[in-house]
Amino acid sequence: MELLYTYETLKLEFPMTEIEKADFVILGIPFDGTTSYKPGTRFGPTLIRQATLNLESYILDYDIDLAEVRIADVGDLAIVAGNPVETIKRGIKTIEEIRKLNPKAIPIVLGGEHSMTYAPVKALMPKSYIVFDAHLDLREQYEENPWNHACVARRISELGIEIAEFGIRSGTKEEVKYTKERGIHWVHARHYSFERFKEIVRELPDPIYISIDIDVFDLSMVPSTGTPEAGGLGFWEVVEALEWLVRNKEVVGFDIMEVAGMELGDVTALTAAKLLFYLMGMISMR
Repeated sequence: MELLYTYETLKLEFPMTEIEKADFVILGIPFDGTTSYKPGTRFGPTLIRQATLNLESYILDYDIDLAEVRIADVGDLAIVAGNPVETIKRGIKTIEEIRKLNPKAIPIVLGGEHSMTYAPVKALMPKSYIVFDAHLDLREQYEENPWNHACVARRISELGIEIAEFGIRSGTKEEVKYTKERGIHWVHARHYSFERFKEIVRELPDPIYISIDIDVFDLSMVPSTGTPEAGGLGFWEVVEALEWLVRNKEVVGFDIMEVAGMELGDVTALTAAKLLFYLMGMISMR
């Protein structure tokens, strides 16, 4: 079998393995066709990969060296510029092909704007979708486009997947109404707590897909993102929640989205790269 629509890009520094032998398979989706404020997420996957060169492969917290973990990187999706629907279709087919080659591997998507999260979720069809995000992303459409980045959680909810959102601090009255109608749990960043996170996630059905919109963090940590918002969560708050989730729930895939920027060594990409290493490390401990 051949992977669809991918091309080789910059790879992580430590040894890579073949898809069939991997515990994790990385796919970049460099798309920013519906970006509505700050552009640059098309460079996100490359910026994150390059930022990993600054990191030690050994994770102090977990006594795990990622150089000894089986990781494959299939490169980036060949997007259809300006066309989220066709790009998503390519993403779905590619992730489905990865799953055929290795059903046990955890797919990791690096983005790229948040609209692209629909691709891995549709391909994997988890029971629950947990997202850390500054925005509800539950609009029916935005700028006359139902596949805009501001609509991704709405499209996922229409698949019948249960949703919980954390770190929220932006949304519309209509979106809040929709959460009540559909029973979608969400927690404002101002009222976020680890206990509240556990209370909500404990009741969600497995398996779970995790999505990290990098703008969930305080914007001092992530200035290069499409729609930055003040008042976000701290790095260790998110890591603590993810550690509990990985220990107590079945995770079928995850992504880190909305990393933008124009320069190597961007602080937003460095934050994303560190989170990527932590997620692979904590999942490897299971």
